[in-house]
Amino acid sequence: MRTFADISVSLDGYVAGPAPSLEEPLGRGGEQLHAWAFRLAAWRRAHGFDGGEDGPESRWVEAIAERTGAYVMGRRMFSGGAGPWDDDPNATGWWGDEPPFHAPVFVVTHHPRPSLELTGTTFTFVTDGVASALAQAREAAGERDVQVSGGADVIQQAIELGRVDELQLHTAPVVLGAGTALLDGVAPAALEIVETIATPQATHVHYRITKTHS
Repeated sequence: MRTFADISVSLDGYVAGPAPSLEEPLGRGGEQLHAWAFRLAAWRRAHGFDGGEDGPESRWVEAIAERTGAYVMGRRMFSGGAGPWDDDPNATGWWGDEPPFHAPVFVVTHHPRPSLELTGTTFTFVTDGVASALAQAREAAGERDVQVSGGADVIQQAIELGRVDELQLHTAPVVLGAGTALLDGVAPAALEIVETIATPQATHVHYRITKTHS
């Protein structure tokens, strides 16, 4: 049972471009980071679409979903909002009535609200920090793994807490130049490469964190 972070990143280390908004939640140019996934059969099935490409990348996406028993994410990844829920036009998330997770999701937020049950997924809103969200996810995941999905701040906090065993980074051949840096302020760490897949659309690297230095 492990905890891993999984996220797409630009060649210069950003997980979102500059000036994120509700209209462009990944900032200017940020959607390019995920173009590699949109064409894959596994991603398309999970989001209710037909078709798509099979192959090593698609099987990797399937394997990530299969190993994940619970998710942790930040409020902005869930809905793009930051204030009270009554002011959030995406208060039920980005994914419609049937989100792609099909496992418990723990959303780190400053604003309390009751759990939200949608088809196949329950969102629990955690107001006492990342450590609490990780602990709740660990209990909910059972024998499976916990995935820290983003954004950057939540992943950074989880790493600083020493609670991330692995990183899975999908590096798109894009230079954003500015935005939200994935590892900004994270203490030095040693990692080893477990697996890589390289395609024209992205380079996927599975790292194991072997040592952190505070």
